[in-house]
Amino acid sequence: MHQEDSTKKKLLEATLELISVKGYLGATTREIASLAGVSELTLFRKFGKKEKLFEEMLETYTFLPQLRNLLEDIYEMPVQEGLSTVGTEALKTLQERRRLVQILLSEVSHYPQQVRKIYQFMIDNLARMLEGYLLYRKGHGEVKNLDMDFASYAFLRALFMTFVHECIIREEELSLKRIESDVHRLVEIFLYGITPGREA
Repeated sequence: MHQEDSTKKKLLEATLELISVKGYLGATTREIASLAGVSELTLFRKFGKKEKLFEEMLETYTFLPQLRNLLEDIYEMPVQEGLSTVGTEALKTLQERRRLVQILLSEVSHYPQQVRKIYQFMIDNLARMLEGYLLYRKGHGEVKNLDMDFASYAFLRALFMTFVHECIIREEELSLKRIESDVHRLVEIFLYGITPGREA
């Protein structure tokens, strides 16, 4: 790996580690640089400011890059299979990053406006990608004519609340089998509702 890429990777890993323990507000650039084994000046040369470092850390270690890769694979999947694949990978990633998510949730109301915008941008990106997939499947007659923007957010909210309830509130460690089962049931309800005569 090129030295410049290696330094950047170390800084991003250190940011993930420290923010997962201390939060965005508690992790200083000096501590991040020290953990990465570089000077604080190097950190600022690479990223300019702490907000940019935070943004790239989210971009690298959250579900967003995985979803981008997934969408290339799922576009041709039927909608039930595609949503199940997205949901399973999302829950797995959220569980892997549980500590980071807990910290971010606990301090989100205290974020500077710039950081809140970064956070919102990441969430909006997830929804836009999922919306694109649903629109594509609509073109194949699998999804009815509805507000795909709202549907995308509704699905992501349901996934996130499943994660919060099981992994944060109940402090469960979900097995892959449990994740797949929960996502399967969630997708069925999302696609077919709870009223009679609409079974899969």
